[in-house]
Amino acid sequence: MIIDEEDFKLDLLFFHRKLKRLIAIDLKLGKFKAEYKGKMELYLRWLEKYEMQSGEEKPLGLILCAEGNTEQIELLQLEQSGIRTAEYLTELPDKQMLKQKLHTTIELSRKRLENKMEDLKKTL
Repeated sequence: MIIDEEDFKLDLLFFHRKLKRLIAIDLKLGKFKAEYKGKMELYLRWLEKYEMQSGEEKPLGLILCAEGNTEQIELLQLEQSGIRTAEYLTELPDKQMLKQKLHTTIELSRKRLENKMEDLKKTL
């Protein structure tokens, strides 16, 4: 992206077919920094102005960091800007922890599915 004669490089750009929107991904080393929000907002507004097609929703941004700064992320209210954050793993967790997280995720998915089924039965 060239903005004010300055080059900007987005790490990854995808189109999510079901959401019908562009997804901009910025990969960062280390902890989340507040300044990342401004850069992602710049990317999203540029994509909205120059790349968004009719019938698409506004682009979303995802900032992937090795570590989060929970309080900074909370105070910046990123969700209101269409930005999300996530942490990536720099090494695999131990086997027991991985099993526990997988089990928890499966249980949450089952509960969500059960709730959706109950809601569907109520509408019929």
